[in-house]
Amino acid sequence: MEGDTTVRRIKPFGTQQYVAQDNNGAQDRCENNGYNGEPKRKPEVNLYLLREGLAASLVSVFILVLWALVHLSLQQLVIGKPTGEFNAVRARQHLEQITSAGPRPVGSQENEVLTVGYLLKQIKDIQVETAAGPHQLTIDIQRPTGTFSIDFLGGFTSFYDHITNIAVRLEPKGGAQHLMLANCHFDTVANSPGASDDAVSCAVMLEVLHSLANQSTPLNHGVIFLFNGAEENILQASHGFITQHPWAKQVRAFINLEAAGVGGKEVVFQTGPENPWLVQAYVHAAKHPFASVVGQEVFQSGVIPSDTDFRIFRDFGNIPGIDLAFIENGFIYHTKYDTANRILTDSIQRAGDNILAVLKYLAMSEKLADSSEYRHGNMVFFDLLGVIVVAYPARVGTILNYMVATATFLYLAKKASMPGHGGGRYVRDLACATGVALLSWFVTLLSVLIVALLVTLLGRSMFWYNHFYASVCLYGAAATGKMILIHTLAKNLYYGGVRLVELGDLYFDVSLLLWCCSLVWLTQHGLCSAYVPMLMVAFPLATRLLLAKEFKHRGASAKYCVLYLLGLALPYVHFMFLIWVVFEIFTPIMGRSGTEIPPEVVLASLVTLATIFLSSFFLHFIYLVRSTKRIMAGLGFVFTIMFLLVSCGLFFPYSGDLDSPRPKRVFLQHTTRTFHNLQGQVESRDSGLWINSFDYTGIQHITPHIPEINETVRTRCREDRPFCGYPWFLPVKFLSRKNWYIPAPEVSPSSPVEFSLLSKEEMSWGTIKMTFSAKGPSHMSLYLMPHRGASLSTWSFGDGTPRFDLSGEYFVFYSHGLDAPTWTFWFEIQPPADPDPSGPEGIISVAISSHYFFGKDRRTAQLEEMLHRFPTWAFPSSWVSTYDMYRY
Repeated sequence: MEGDTTVRRIKPFGTQQYVAQDNNGAQDRCENNGYNGEPKRKPEVNLYLLREGLAASLVSVFILVLWALVHLSLQQLVIGKPTGEFNAVRARQHLEQITSAGPRPVGSQENEVLTVGYLLKQIKDIQVETAAGPHQLTIDIQRPTGTFSIDFLGGFTSFYDHITNIAVRLEPKGGAQHLMLANCHFDTVANSPGASDDAVSCAVMLEVLHSLANQSTPLNHGVIFLFNGAEENILQASHGFITQHPWAKQVRAFINLEAAGVGGKEVVFQTGPENPWLVQAYVHAAKHPFASVVGQEVFQSGVIPSDTDFRIFRDFGNIPGIDLAFIENGFIYHTKYDTANRILTDSIQRAGDNILAVLKYLAMSEKLADSSEYRHGNMVFFDLLGVIVVAYPARVGTILNYMVATATFLYLAKKASMPGHGGGRYVRDLACATGVALLSWFVTLLSVLIVALLVTLLGRSMFWYNHFYASVCLYGAAATGKMILIHTLAKNLYYGGVRLVELGDLYFDVSLLLWCCSLVWLTQHGLCSAYVPMLMVAFPLATRLLLAKEFKHRGASAKYCVLYLLGLALPYVHFMFLIWVVFEIFTPIMGRSGTEIPPEVVLASLVTLATIFLSSFFLHFIYLVRSTKRIMAGLGFVFTIMFLLVSCGLFFPYSGDLDSPRPKRVFLQHTTRTFHNLQGQVESRDSGLWINSFDYTGIQHITPHIPEINETVRTRCREDRPFCGYPWFLPVKFLSRKNWYIPAPEVSPSSPVEFSLLSKEEMSWGTIKMTFSAKGPSHMSLYLMPHRGASLSTWSFGDGTPRFDLSGEYFVFYSHGLDAPTWTFWFEIQPPADPDPSGPEGIISVAISSHYFFGKDRRTAQLEEMLHRFPTWAFPSSWVSTYDMYRY
């Protein structure tokens, strides 16, 4: 006798009929299992089929309940009552004092004097208070000078001079040979008070220092608290400490505290490299765990345009560590809205509880003394709704993954070997159904991307920036509807003579197979994130096996459906948490990713992929319902209404609401540009307001408020000038190719740049060595553009080898603290064998831009007047700059 899971091709004897139960019934039954043909077939038991409304309700309630659980867990910042070891109220007072100084860019009085003075006072107070205890506390103010290259933002070289680090060493009075490092930074970007990034971390560290120093039991090892004053200058202060400070050689591991959002929970998103004992320490000690190895692998893939001091300690110090960051509400990250009042005291409490507990655990751990012995191996780690963290070695994960994959293939092989499946019939049917599923995914993604393109062409891009669920209703409805439509067509046209219950069973196997293939692929590539498909295979498979008898004898009964969904609950709630993380990170990033990346394509793709993954184990429900007409009609209605509302411009992307701001980021520089020829004479000179929009909408929404900013003043890149002839603060011109320039009077900073060629000599090996000096504000950018045929051979930066050639150009980022000497540098250039007569004269173009981020030089009357004209929903970050170019 054929097995109940066989896909049967049956020539229909008559019209396919479905007989519904009477009005008193709770469900529809399908006479003869959904097919009325071949009257001589041996009679079989009647099997339940799902009613359309019930199926839609069950799945909708399931998704909504799990989504509510995810959000409930995110709002639960502190689990249980605080122990009292960490005082969040006192930490908040530190936070408010630090942020009261306002923005704290490197080189400013606010950063180098006021904040440093406050931190030193608090640390010295702790030193005095704990002098009689078992610990000793040593304070060192470091002013390092150094240089390094980094492959961030396309790659560039960094030079820093006399920046500030406050290093505090806490150790037993007998001294300590091995040290833990805790790092935060107190500097900020210009125009932001930087409460979350990163004043709150420094406030937490002050209070953790206070708590550890007051312990009656001495620590086994020492702890360095590094308050670094130049992280926003692309990780300079951490490089100065780890490469130059004498204490750095004793550091065995570190904890880095960062932010990519404002408030909420701090998440462990990077660990290692290797050193699984660090993850184990966090799992064992953290009071309120929140961690994900998925975040680690996504972040380290480079998809997220950001980096932290973790990279410097890892790459230049060869030290393992843990990287934590606040990730919620990234819309106001690096804006004026990043204020202390937006960070809840409970958020400070949980961060303090966690960091204090983990630092204390590591400072008492024997593994810290010989961490190299425990170095090898990686860890799979993830938390379940912030309640517990699951962690196990990656090698154990590999075994577990392959065991689950083997169980899946055995399950499928057993089905293929059942009586009635001879000749590879089941395998062919499974392959065919898999093809239908993959086709539905491809067509769905393509269809939704077409909708995204239409939205972009209509000029409604980023409508979801302030209305996230509008994107779910538009793109989610389109994706869900398209998939249901394709499978409904397959059910009615391709599978016209097959029992619906059997089709439901087959498409469960398809989902299982596809997740299992992704499990094997990720495992073979050594990715710890393979635990996600492992969960998405193991739990549905176990659930299916437990419910096999129920499904065989009663079909899609209410009991089966409820138990089936309960079996999916754990992997689905975790997967939905990961979806939340993805959207929580990438939605705000679209507001600062430049003018070249189409955000509709990105967000529509993310929504569609989330829909595809979440719907995978609901596919067989499509085949277990008698009809999907009302479901598709409802989804079509939602999509149509949303598309019309979006097309009409009902959803404005930005908001100036102080409770929930969604600002548009605009950079304005009042700049004066001077271009010199080969003879050193001024070739041309102009001044203006240079405007950059850092999202895809450009100036579309700004022009109605400020008519002068329009497409007629859009700039064009001069390829014969370094970095197009404009004062780029960082090498991000590839992200924002659209910018605008409005003529304005010249700027006259009180400390203009002094730039000169000190010497030029021809070396015996054929190169020309040029030595320069530059003196100016705390932030300057140097651009080097060798002309065609010429090449840089060596220079005074980094390791001496010019690196990161960006389309024929080199970018050097310079900053200094207080009382820095004149910057002197040199490079050697190989002249071209055959000079290009059509190119610029000389062998190299050298340009230097200066940026005035603070003090009286940062504003002009024209800049102030323009700033006041911007709408409240815009955040214009502004400063004064100059650009000087020379040919040699």
